[in-house]
Amino acid sequence: MKTFIEFKKQREFGQLLADTFAFIRNEFKRFFGAIIKISGPYVALFLFSMVFYTYVVGDMFNIDLIQSNQFYSSPLKLIVAYITYFGAAILAYTFTTSTVLHYIKSYIDNNGIINTEDIKHNVYKNFWGFLGLSILKGLTIIAATLLCCLPVFYFVVPMVVTLPILVFEQHGASDAYTKSYSLIKDEFWITLATIIVFLIIYWVVSSVFAIPTVIYTYAKMGIFSGEIDPGSMDTFVDPVYIVLNVLSTFFQYLLNIITIVGSAFIYFNLNERKYFSGTLERIDSLGKTEN
Repeated sequence: MKTFIEFKKQREFGQLLADTFAFIRNEFKRFFGAIIKISGPYVALFLFSMVFYTYVVGDMFNIDLIQSNQFYSSPLKLIVAYITYFGAAILAYTFTTSTVLHYIKSYIDNNGIINTEDIKHNVYKNFWGFLGLSILKGLTIIAATLLCCLPVFYFVVPMVVTLPILVFEQHGASDAYTKSYSLIKDEFWITLATIIVFLIIYWVVSSVFAIPTVIYTYAKMGIFSGEIDPGSMDTFVDPVYIVLNVLSTFFQYLLNIITIVGSAFIYFNLNERKYFSGTLERIDSLGKTEN
């Protein structure tokens, strides 16, 4: 029997991290099975579009001046490759994040019993609201970054819980966006510290997966030997580099799931501290049991 992890309760800083990894470990097979089944096609599309984009960008650094038509066609290919890559990345992010959060919702609502078909139905049902809020979330971070670096730290915290509010409270996109600011009001600093730790863990582990690509690139360009080979500038269209880059991106993409699960625990921690909803539900259930 697997241990059921209660989401609706207050957690200290260390418990948030420990329970995030405990949930992924306990649910590993079913969890990633649902992600592959629902989000797999969009993740595959994202990886294929990245191969196309990498090849086109690399090809622009290797323009054959004799074939002048290649020079004029490159900008058009770059635009098409970028739009395809950017669109596929948004789809993959939207479906994966929605699948993870709806999986957790199914896990909570059914006391650890998962219904993959219901999860899939809810993911597609809420696609447009989820997509719209994801775009609004991204624009908020971009706007804060352009204004100044410091406001980013303020806006990152509510943006982390906007999507969990949308899923777990079934609000509209605009309501979820608005509520995120009031939810983090009294717990801003501890929540920011938790988010930073999650990001550091993600950055450190993802950097490890990027090492083979970096080593291969430096080796091919002759940097380790101290003799840079101008003919090695076609690295970006090298099949080995593309495969290593795709694998690195794929593993980094999977690591992002940790931060999504973490955002769910952060949301429930904030919600419990502010509204005690989980505690009230447990008290109510005890009363019904006694009757």
